[in-house]
Amino acid sequence: MSLVQIGAERFDPEKGPPCHKCTARCCKYFALEIDRPVTPKHHDHIRWYLLHEHIVVWVQDGNWFLEIRTPCRHLQPDNSCGIYETRPQICRDYGWPEAGETDDPCEYFTPEGGYELFFDSAAAFDAWSVVELRKREDRLAKRRARARSDRSAARQAIA
Repeated sequence: MSLVQIGAERFDPEKGPPCHKCTARCCKYFALEIDRPVTPKHHDHIRWYLLHEHIVVWVQDGNWFLEIRTPCRHLQPDNSCGIYETRPQICRDYGWPEAGETDDPCEYFTPEGGYELFFDSAAAFDAWSVVELRKREDRLAKRRARARSDRSAARQAIA
């Protein structure tokens, strides 16, 4: 039997989920995978996202996500689901793992954080972005210089 210890709580598949203690973290946002920003235009798009309320951008396992912090309209005051019997498949697939699965259980047991990068404001992203875009420009400048040098060497070889 596999137990996961999170604070005082344990994930014990034999006991079943502690749904009565659920804080519905997973029902208060959704996250969409986005492309890693490469160009200045991509960086500007992420900055634009972060200028909106209730938006964060984070990176986990190398994947970039846009998180929209807005609760499901069917979340009840007691954190239960108002459409549990007809909830979407994505909700059904998420949560308590099946017997023998090693995936993390629902977010009740998952500590917040664990991000490689986390941005909750345009200013925080700008600080990171300036450095990354400078690195990009340095790489491009080296590539252009190498290409000029290669072209020059080719012309001299022909002459």
